[in-house]
Amino acid sequence: MSVKAGIIGLLLAAAVAFSALAQGFAGLGQEVDGFKNPERGTPFDFPADHGPHPEYRIEWWYLTTNLRGADGQDYGAQWTLFRSAREPRSDDTWNSPQSWMGHAAITTETNHFSAERFARGGAGQAGAVGSPFEAWIDDWKMVGADDLSDLQVTARGQDFSYDLRLEAQGPLIFHGDRGFSVKSVEGQASYYYSQPFYEVSGQIQTPEGAVEVTGNAWLDREYSSQPLGRTQSGWDWFSLSFDDGNKLMGFLLRDTDGDTFTAGTWITPEGETTALENGQFQARALDITDVDGRQVPTTWQVMLPSFGIDVTVEAVNTQAWMDVIFSYWEGPVRVSGSHSGIGYLEMTGYE
Repeated sequence: MSVKAGIIGLLLAAAVAFSALAQGFAGLGQEVDGFKNPERGTPFDFPADHGPHPEYRIEWWYLTTNLRGADGQDYGAQWTLFRSAREPRSDDTWNSPQSWMGHAAITTETNHFSAERFARGGAGQAGAVGSPFEAWIDDWKMVGADDLSDLQVTARGQDFSYDLRLEAQGPLIFHGDRGFSVKSVEGQASYYYSQPFYEVSGQIQTPEGAVEVTGNAWLDREYSSQPLGRTQSGWDWFSLSFDDGNKLMGFLLRDTDGDTFTAGTWITPEGETTALENGQFQARALDITDVDGRQVPTTWQVMLPSFGIDVTVEAVNTQAWMDVIFSYWEGPVRVSGSHSGIGYLEMTGYE
């Protein structure tokens, strides 16, 4: 076998591992024997838990940034590393059951650029460690302090690149019950925590040239083995930062029978949290956009009556479609209404 053929074979194997996750969205409602499931009350162990968890089937390191360029334009940048496993074991050989996938993107007001990388575990091409913290795939890197208080994030695609420095201005946030985040009425759950308090500076590059940028960022960490119910087909996930310093994470999980499950977290400027039970966070699509033949909601009404929230969430660029192995919509948003602000929206299952 030639070197080229071998590399293609490895990439195909990784792609197959992740394409299996794309069923129903991401096959994340499938139960797989042998893997651990999250348990309520389990304490986190940092910095180790910033690294990988091969005993769970899937996890991700997911960064979104709202940026303002020196040119006065709004931008968004995304960096995500996914790990998926066929078996619940770690192996530093070519026989590793671990697969890795990276997504990176820049969204402008008129364009959306994205790229995707694949890697097999055991080759050193991709991975993560808790201390000293590093997550990488090829030359895409997220590196920084063991407590995630500062990070350097880099990625590049055919038409874009970025180099961003992040400094946290607040604590880690734990969603649900101390990081045990329930996703369905049946009780499927993940371990889920975030660092939503980053200030950002750096540079982005698009075909229009290099631009110095500043802004803020939100890092999500999540791992599980069956985080969705069997009939859940997709989600709408919002991370909103209001101008008064408060923040809101909320998601709506859609069921094939038309039912929904919602949850979220209200976050004060000081990092105090209130977990939102099913039904408290409300999101209703207001405007549907044709995105390459797909009907995608790109303007939403988001309500949280217990905190006086009634806002309109509008996409900066309605065409921010991630054309990757399991495709989805993701991009920066603007917030107006009872509160003003910015944020990010990710929507899956709109095939």
